[in-house]
Amino acid sequence: MAASGSKTVIYAALVGNLLIAVTKFGAALYTGSSAMLSEAIHSLVDSGNQGLLLYGLRRAKRPADDRHPFGYGMELYFWAFVVAILIFAVGSGVSLYEGILKILEPHPITNPLINYVVLGAAIIFEGVAWTMAFKEFQRTKGTRGWMEAVRQSKDPALFTVLFEDSAAMAGLIVALVGIYLSQALNMPWLDGAASVGIGIILAVVAMLLAYECKGLLIGESADKALVDSVSRIIRSEPTVNRLNELRSMHLGPRDVLLAVSIDFRDGQTVGEVESTVFRLERRIKQQFPEVRRIFIEVQSHGDHKRMVASER
Repeated sequence: MAASGSKTVIYAALVGNLLIAVTKFGAALYTGSSAMLSEAIHSLVDSGNQGLLLYGLRRAKRPADDRHPFGYGMELYFWAFVVAILIFAVGSGVSLYEGILKILEPHPITNPLINYVVLGAAIIFEGVAWTMAFKEFQRTKGTRGWMEAVRQSKDPALFTVLFEDSAAMAGLIVALVGIYLSQALNMPWLDGAASVGIGIILAVVAMLLAYECKGLLIGESADKALVDSVSRIIRSEPTVNRLNELRSMHLGPRDVLLAVSIDFRDGQTVGEVESTVFRLERRIKQQFPEVRRIFIEVQSHGDHKRMVASER
């Protein structure tokens, strides 16, 4: 998943959310709608979140140094996790609080037409941003199912924006229905109920994002197709007797670390083993540019089994 694609989606969402947030706050202050205020806060939080994702992408590009010899790629995962926390604590928390207050102390909405106009415009803006994120994610998911693609994705920037935009679209519909019903039925507390509904939507999205980011933060393996292909490349070498073990971990969306233990055929010279190691690294990196680092351990199968047993 190209970083440029992720950035384009984030910038589109950022511009849209900033424009929407300004109009929503104006409408909320003018009409006194609790659902509209929740939506305004939601858009403002989303804008801040996209800023954090862009910051994370920039920080993740820093080159490796003595303190971080494997680079800073995983910093993007950290900032994506912070985004999930902000959605839950600020977006969901404020929406629930504002909604409960409106339910306890309901008051009618003035000039609801303004809310309808703003929500209609917001649906258009959010729809454009959501379509861009959806197309980019669809381009990368291949034949996998949607949830499977999210679970296997190593680019939190893209699926975070897709989740946020989906939550925003759902929240706009809830706000629109809540405001309409509160006016049509003369039940002002339904406006507050819509705000609570928005808060619940944001809480669910935040928990999903936190769960996905947690896996990336603690270290997820590379895609199974990549691991299987690398295993075949290693086993195809005539000097290789057995592939003892292959471990992988994503250090960033396009940065994979491989640790390999290989049992070479007996009788090989040191030079032959070194040539095979070089040839393997070159073949693997040519086929999979995202594999940035490969560590190959030369070890007999019996010794490897004993070392693994000692670790348990």
